Order: sequence, then C-alpha cells, then structure tokens
Amino acid sequence: MKDLNAILAGFGGQGILFMGKVIAYSGLIDEKEVSWLPSYGPEMRGGTANCSVCISDDPICSPLVINPNVLIAMNLPSLDKFINDVQPGGIVIIDSTLVPKKVERDDVTVVYIPATEMAEKNSLKGLANIILIGKLMQMTNFCSMEVMEKTIQKVVPPRKQHLVEPNMKAIKLGAEF
Repeated sequence: MKDLNAILAGFGGQGILFMGKVIAYSGLIDEKEVSWLPSYGPEMRGGTANCSVCISDDPICSPLVINPNVLIAMNLPSLDKFINDVQPGGIVIIDSTLVPKKVERDDVTVVYIPATEMAEKNSLKGLANIILIGKLMQMTNFCSMEVMEKTIQKVVPPRKQHLVEPNMKAIKLGAEF
C-alpha cells in the first residue's frame, strides 16, 4: 500500500485518538509525510470518536480522509457510518468482540479480530486498540516492528513507561492473529 489513508472509529474511551497518534508517530519516525486529524463528540467517554490518519511519501493535500483505504471500526455505529466510504480494494478491520455485524460489501478485504476479548484474555485490558494496530501493520506494512517499538517508547508518557512492554505485546498479538 503506497499511501495509508485511514479512518479509525469507535466510542470515546477506547483509545481511538491514541491509536491514530501511534500510527501517525510511526510515520514521523519513518520520515514520511503525516497527518492526524482527531474528531470526537462533546461526550468524550462513551460518545463517538474518530480520527483520520494519512502516511505518505508525498506531501498530504488534506488531513481529512473522505474515502479511506483503511477503516478500523471498534463499534457498530462507526462501522455503519464509514463502511460505504471505504475505497474498493480497501481494508476494513473490525473488533468482532464489540461489532456483531458482518460486512456485506465484497469489494473490500474485511478482517474480524476479537481484539477486546484478546486483550482481556492476555491481561492487556484497555489495549484492544493496540492489538488492532498490530493487525494493520501485518496487513499493510505501514511500518516495521523496529519503528513501532521506537514509536511506542515515544508516545507512552515517561510516567507510564511500564506500559511499553504490554503495548508491544499487544502489537505482536494483533500481528500474529
């Protein structure tokens, strides 16, 4: 995939914006052109949240992704809202623990990954979003594991450095699914 033009979406509190930040930072570390545009409702936790993330070798004209080539949906309202916007040939990654619906389109690649369940079973509660990044890495090669490790070390705040190892475990779980 030459350019990554992704929409990441779910409920506030699921780490949607952080997921976008991680993906965007990986592009920065890889010395690519990057944009990250968060969007969330006034409710924050429990309301809807989404962000657009672009990574490219070329300058990015607009940070707003209208027709993504990647959609990551962590809840049903987000899947319903964005599924028809995904480009034909695009990738849709769904947290199947929280989204019971199947995608009816046959012109996109769809992966159902029980990220929330995987996080809980592996003592990684709250890291379903990071598991989904691992799956995206495996499918698109938007960055290497080495770059992701540098990214996680950068985006995890200094006071929470004990979370670097669990985040990397979550990345690897998603990549291996």
